[in-house]
Amino acid sequence: MSKTYTLKVNSGHEFKLKTSDVHNTDIIRISKTKHHVLLNNKSIITETIESDFKSKSYKVKVNNNIYNININNDLDYLIKKMGFELGTTKLINEIKAPMPGLILDIIAEVGKEVKENDALLILEAMKMENIITSPRDGIIKDISVIKGHAVEKNELLIEFE
Repeated sequence: MSKTYTLKVNSGHEFKLKTSDVHNTDIIRISKTKHHVLLNNKSIITETIESDFKSKSYKVKVNNNIYNININNDLDYLIKKMGFELGTTKLINEIKAPMPGLILDIIAEVGKEVKENDALLILEAMKMENIITSPRDGIIKDISVIKGHAVEKNELLIEFE
């Protein structure tokens, strides 16, 4: 069964590709970011400058021209139609304790910028150390706990701006 992919280039041009189109194109990897593409008897060298797999967006250089490309398939359109878009910004503004425990260490600082999956604090529960990580990029607005104190489940730990 052939799937259809929609490529949006520079937010203006839209192309439809089938799986068979991709399989019929000769692509040779030259390095981690460069590829040699042979399509319709034309030789093209491409370089992937940036890639965000989660949002399916790529910045590709072809013949010294840079193109921003977004790739979607039928499932992506169905998810969007149903209102369950992937890769949308998370609107989580606070982190609560997932379980009762003891705050062993606080790594985050108020006013500091954090990235998604950065370690924020360490919570000991049932003799195990649990690293609480950031669910999104953001700036720490407030830290509601103190190192060495016990917390209850669902107690507010950290707030984002």
